[in-house]
Amino acid sequence: MAKKKNPNAVALGKLGGSKGGKIRAAKLTSEERREIARNAVLARWAKAREKAQQKDLQDKT
Repeated sequence: MAKKKNPNAVALGKLGGSKGGKIRAAKLTSEERREIARNAVLARWAKAREKAQQKDLQDKT
């Protein structure tokens, strides 16, 4: 049986959720934005590196 969402809660979520990222980005300094972007890149590269290592292990077996 599917859970029904409270329509009032959904409306409140749409009000704040759609603005959150834009408002947060506007409050950040360029240095903070740069650090966040750098961390995201490092996370993506780490994930790609891990995937490549797993593939190498599979190829060796």
